[in-house]
Amino acid sequence: MMYRPHSTLEQWRILQAVVDHGGYAHAAEALNKSQSSLNHAVAKLQSQLGVQLLEVRGRKAELTEEGKVLLRRSRQLTQQIEQLEQLAANMEQGWEHELLISREAIYPSSYLFDALSRFYPESRGTRVTVIDNIISGSTDAITNRKVDLAISGHVPAGHLGIPLALIRMVLCCHRDHPLTREEQVEPGRLEQELQIVIRDTGPLAADPDKDIGWLKAKERWTVSQFRDAIDILRRGVGFCWIPQHEVQPHLDTGELVELQSTVYKHLIPINLIVPDQDNLGPAGKRFAEMIRECSPMGCDPTLGRNPSSPLRD
Repeated sequence: MMYRPHSTLEQWRILQAVVDHGGYAHAAEALNKSQSSLNHAVAKLQSQLGVQLLEVRGRKAELTEEGKVLLRRSRQLTQQIEQLEQLAANMEQGWEHELLISREAIYPSSYLFDALSRFYPESRGTRVTVIDNIISGSTDAITNRKVDLAISGHVPAGHLGIPLALIRMVLCCHRDHPLTREEQVEPGRLEQELQIVIRDTGPLAADPDKDIGWLKAKERWTVSQFRDAIDILRRGVGFCWIPQHEVQPHLDTGELVELQSTVYKHLIPINLIVPDQDNLGPAGKRFAEMIRECSPMGCDPTLGRNPSSPLRD
């Protein structure tokens, strides 16, 4: 037999208002209802439940211990109902209930987190999932339209990119590493040492002919994150190219040292890309705008706006 609730959401909302506004009079004014109707609603709620929720002390109605427990649970219930109704409204308006973001691992987390913080008050319950990708992983996410937005160091053919930042890659090793004795490290010298590389997350990870980065050292160790590479370097082992913002604290202490070399592109442009521009919804467009605004190049007015920007209305 289907359960039939004895109480209504309206009764619980009235009880919440009475407590929040410090009494029936102020609650009635806030809800634009008569004080007697609020009294009746709460009295009926208590009768239906068989539990006293409020007790009068002097001129003030205060929650009983049972009332405190049930009020707290009622707030969770009404909030869930509001979120459910908002989700339904969002679906009707085309507002996405979920966004999937690909983030190139060299892109500073602080920029993305600033955008997420700004987006949250307007998100209407939209879930956001951020996936870190390396090199061809970003390209694969874009070309195969696996994500709604991509922050990438490479703009595949046929796609438009909005400049976000220039990331400087630093060739570094431990201060006691033999490479620090070289005034200018030549490619042949690097080939003789152990290189720490970050694992490519895409389908080209096993392609020996891919032309991305410098991968000519005879010995290589592969890890998944830059912080793991830094921890290895701090133990005096190997060399690695690492984003400056990741390694700078260790350069400042002198524990790690920047090496001078001409074998690699030091500045990597990072762009925001919309893989499927025609089907990006309002939530995706709003979040994309915030990503741009929270990035150093994206908020630079001297760069102008591309009339064919993927953020166009």
